[in-house]
Amino acid sequence: MKLLVDSGSTKADWIAIDDNGKVLFTTQSLGLNPEVLSKDEIIERLNDKFDISHNKNKATHLFFYGAGCGTDRMKNFLTEVFQGYFSNANVVVHEDTYAAVYATTPKNQEAIVCILGTGSNCSYFDGKVLHQKVQSLGYICMDDCSGNRFGRHLLRGYSFNKMPDDLKKEFEEEYNLDPDYIKNNLYKEPNPNAYLATFAKFLIKHKEADFCKKYINMELDDFVENYIKQFDNYQTVPVHFVGSIAFYLKDELQEVLTQHGIQLGNVLRRPIDGLIAYHILNN
Repeated sequence: MKLLVDSGSTKADWIAIDDNGKVLFTTQSLGLNPEVLSKDEIIERLNDKFDISHNKNKATHLFFYGAGCGTDRMKNFLTEVFQGYFSNANVVVHEDTYAAVYATTPKNQEAIVCILGTGSNCSYFDGKVLHQKVQSLGYICMDDCSGNRFGRHLLRGYSFNKMPDDLKKEFEEEYNLDPDYIKNNLYKEPNPNAYLATFAKFLIKHKEADFCKKYINMELDDFVENYIKQFDNYQTVPVHFVGSIAFYLKDELQEVLTQHGIQLGNVLRRPIDGLIAYHILNN
């Protein structure tokens, strides 16, 4: 049994397949970002899902693609955790960009591949190898155009009394905006980046409002300038995207990319289904 996992900071999609590619089960756990979780927290999240914990000794392979796995230190840490938990499995850990590449890019083709979800990322795939020019410093310093960045904008706009009254009223009805509650989630609870990203759905819902449109256009433009334009060939290869932010802001994304002379490629909400086809063909 092979386990294929695509994990962001908010959630992780799991699919178990047999050697013929038949799906044995699918499930979803909380995200498993090693940058923000301890070993015990990761194991607790694994144990919380019956399909995972019940089948952990049956797994022969684990292919994990995750946010926060961009350095050897984090890859090695997570590999060790998984190797101890899935004791009979051959464990392979990749950063989440590889899942995006395998799901969006035809074999042996070049592309720039981006992730816009809870966090953000951008890489160039030369048809065989993934290349990155920006090393992530985490959600506080980076993650342009991500869900957590949009959440930060909304909370600041609300707290500094910049949010229009009609949006402010609805915002207050939808979220607990008590300062102590917010600060507890930001500074004492796990996954503050995922907490911030929960506000992004409000921005997407009201994306036509000038208040929200301002942040959307600003962040999309920043992502192009700070990430995509790192690569000299950004106007000659397709630029693919995965993640809920890219998926629900596809029209706005298309408009900004066109302004920069960039070709928009595939846009997927989640890459997990594409990973099935990839692993059937390549493993």
